[in-house]
Amino acid sequence: MELLKQKILSEGKVISDEILKVDSFLNHQIDPILMQAIGEEFAKKFRSGNVTKVLTLEASGIAVAIMTALALKVPVVFAKKKMPSTMTTKAYFGRVHSFTKQEDVEIMVSSTYLDHHDRILIIDDFLATGEASRGMIEIIRQAEATLVGVGIVIEKAFQEGGQSLREDGIRVESLARIAKLENGQIYFD
Repeated sequence: MELLKQKILSEGKVISDEILKVDSFLNHQIDPILMQAIGEEFAKKFRSGNVTKVLTLEASGIAVAIMTALALKVPVVFAKKKMPSTMTTKAYFGRVHSFTKQEDVEIMVSSTYLDHHDRILIIDDFLATGEASRGMIEIIRQAEATLVGVGIVIEKAFQEGGQSLREDGIRVESLARIAKLENGQIYFD
């Protein structure tokens, strides 16, 4: 997606050889026009999968997931990082290690919102080690739902997450693949 790549080049900040900061348009402040275009692109890529729900992880994936779900005309479910007192039904759980926060988090989705009839599209802002995707895949497995694929806004192709998921037979569609971050520069795959 050229629009996304241009935004990354103009507003992205290389923090280190492993960290790209894009909080001016993706995961702190949000560019709704860009999010709409991204959502439409994911919908185009996954429409044939008969998606019934879009699943993401709070909070950074929500904007992209909403726009994707809007384009597909399906609901969004987001995995929570803390058990709310209002969750009184059974829940499905996954474990995620946050690369940027360096902590393990248990994520959960109420069993009310996912079941064996669902065809799930995972949407997330970044793919690095694949931990977030694998945590959500575990939730889908517990719900006995079907995984249609994983849509990623920015994949750090120099880390093992995308390759590992693809080797497991999971369809991964990334809109921008970063080959490397080096000397303050962004190199696309």
